[in-house]
Amino acid sequence: MYSSNLIGFILACVSSAFIGSSFIIKKKGLKRAGASGPRASVGGYGYLLEPLWWVGMITMIIGEIANFVAYMYAPAVLVTPLGALSIIVSAALAHLLLDEKLQKMGIMGCLLCIVGSTEIVLHAPEEYSIGSVEEIWDSVTQTAFLLYTASVVAVALVLILYCAPRYGQTNIMVYIGICSVIGSLTVMSVKAIGIAIKLTLEGTNQFKYLASWVFGMVAISCIIIQLIYLNMALDSFNTAVVSPIYYALFTSFTIFASAIMFKDYYGQSASSIASELCGFITVLSGTTILHSTREPDQPLVTDLYTPLSPRVSWPMQNNRDEDGQSPRFIAVVRPDYFN
Repeated sequence: MYSSNLIGFILACVSSAFIGSSFIIKKKGLKRAGASGPRASVGGYGYLLEPLWWVGMITMIIGEIANFVAYMYAPAVLVTPLGALSIIVSAALAHLLLDEKLQKMGIMGCLLCIVGSTEIVLHAPEEYSIGSVEEIWDSVTQTAFLLYTASVVAVALVLILYCAPRYGQTNIMVYIGICSVIGSLTVMSVKAIGIAIKLTLEGTNQFKYLASWVFGMVAISCIIIQLIYLNMALDSFNTAVVSPIYYALFTSFTIFASAIMFKDYYGQSASSIASELCGFITVLSGTTILHSTREPDQPLVTDLYTPLSPRVSWPMQNNRDEDGQSPRFIAVVRPDYFN
């Protein structure tokens, strides 16, 4: 068990390094694409023709593959919190390459995320062995997890259909919220597929069961949704803030989903559960500090829901004061602004 967890730990660290770097590479690609066409945050897909964006995508795929294999060797409550390492990587690279300044309090926020994640890992419960995909399917179809899945789908639909068109470019929690809640289902599906592959390689074919293919289709669908809205978040907000907030929410929802589906905390002592709760609070405190210290981004006015300024001003030619220095301005106020 020790060697298995060690393999999972190393793979998770490698995954975080690649994924953290991919945030920066993809954002540089998004900036290049946005300079010559519609931005991803307003539904543009010009970044698909940008080679640098594809370099970032390949880097992320390598990281996700390492993460996928890590789930085959270690429990989700160990692998997922180690994603905090990607925060340090992306924040440092954003500071160096994108000129997105990370304040001193922002560095403190990153440290809090790491401390909280470490506490979660130290008190993480052990994963029980699974001998068949059918066992996982039984866990999926239990009432508690079905209610969780229904709640995730409902929240995602509200965020996608109502909140995203209106508040997506001004509220960082909208796009990241979509990625996080959907991401918890992604991890559960990916872990199920990983277990199926591992058992198949050991000699017991798991792909003869329909459940294995259902998990595969769910994973692919959720990953596509995550990529779309993660691109929008990166194109609209500071990378040094997107990464830690996404990590905190994604980790929280994933561990919660895993606790329901696999009953990770069954039989744990009250002190261990309390320690994990303190770890969550520490991580969330760190992301709050990062969010409060971020430099405000100026979103483009690209939709019908973004309020326009009520005042339009322009200088009049050949109208200067007697000293010849200050031009006069005519201002027009929208008549419907105060209605």
